[in-house]
Amino acid sequence: MQQAAVLVDAVLAGGNLNEHWEALLGANPEWSDATRGAVRDLSWGTLRDYGRGDAVLKRLLDKPLAAPYHALLLVAVQRMETRPDQVHTVVDQAVQAVGATAPGLRGVVNAVLRNVVRRADEVDAWRRQDEEALHRHPRWWVERLRKAWPAQWEAAVAAGNSHPPMCLRVNRRRSTPAAVVAEFAAAGIAARVVGEDGVLLDRPLAVARVPGFAEGVVSVQDAGAQHAARWLGAQAGDRVLDACAAPGGKAAHVLELADVELTALELDPRRARRIDENFTRLGVTGRVVIDDARQPARWWDGRPFQRILADVPCSASGVARRNPDIKWLRRAPDLARFAALQAEIIDALWQTLARGGTMLYVTCSVFDEENRAQIAAFCRRHDDAERLLIEGRPEQQLLPTADHDGFYYALLRKRP
Repeated sequence: MQQAAVLVDAVLAGGNLNEHWEALLGANPEWSDATRGAVRDLSWGTLRDYGRGDAVLKRLLDKPLAAPYHALLLVAVQRMETRPDQVHTVVDQAVQAVGATAPGLRGVVNAVLRNVVRRADEVDAWRRQDEEALHRHPRWWVERLRKAWPAQWEAAVAAGNSHPPMCLRVNRRRSTPAAVVAEFAAAGIAARVVGEDGVLLDRPLAVARVPGFAEGVVSVQDAGAQHAARWLGAQAGDRVLDACAAPGGKAAHVLELADVELTALELDPRRARRIDENFTRLGVTGRVVIDDARQPARWWDGRPFQRILADVPCSASGVARRNPDIKWLRRAPDLARFAALQAEIIDALWQTLARGGTMLYVTCSVFDEENRAQIAAFCRRHDDAERLLIEGRPEQQLLPTADHDGFYYALLRKRP
């Protein structure tokens, strides 16, 4: 509980959950798999349900405790709700945890958590009356979804609060989804085929325990993300650019499907190393370039690309269940900042696209400012751009479901 509270505190102070998690693991190499799993479960769960814990504590505390201890209370309250059979144990553990560094707060923590138990009916009412507690998302987020998707927003929010599915992409150069499912069944792993290249596990597994991962037979990639390579439609011999490519899953998928000349462009050197690692594991070859997609004069050799995959930075609102800190770190004004960056990137990339070539615009966002409105504005700026249908539609907005995360796709062709 103490270690989970460290992560929650870091996120509420504006930090990135995954970065702080990696740092915490590095500082505690002696942790067993069980300890790692418990800390991750507590911290991810607390952030996923932050709105529910906050709704309770702001009524039971006259003023918030110092940040680390407030975070500990959030962890404890979430655990009490999700494990009601353990409430008394949780209370005792929280009191012990705070006593290790702030003995004077033991009584406060004990009183608050016991009030959660004694006033259970009131606690339930507070959560039902508070929109952020009820939906486990920020109010502005829910309002945007409700306006854009009046018939689907509730299902999308519910999916965004669930544990994410674990999907694998099968390397078509080494196996098929049907063969992988059969091999998994023989190993006691329940799974089913999804899409053209995917295998969805009934229950997530540690990557080290996934048969064929180390050998490059499969990769971890959400089923929604697996559409990118197929809808890009690269053919043998094409020059292909994957911009903002890290960690390289979509680029590797393109290379698994066709013999193309691929450049993977990534701004962050650390993340770029993961692209090389994935290419090596999968046995595919591509050129990795570290540079800014907005500055083609620095990295482009002047030879046009037939296909460009523009997987641009975004709010990541479609993958918030994997990264629950996103829900509470993002603010509504951030969308305009992301939209401006996206426009810069795709305007720059368009210069490098061959006449008659296609650019697939991709985000893992569910917000129109980054998706539908972005592409509409792009087409107004570029009269040589035309929309192509993707499976009969001018765009594809995937909202989160039990099978996949949220993604947006639009396919643009540069007129000859």
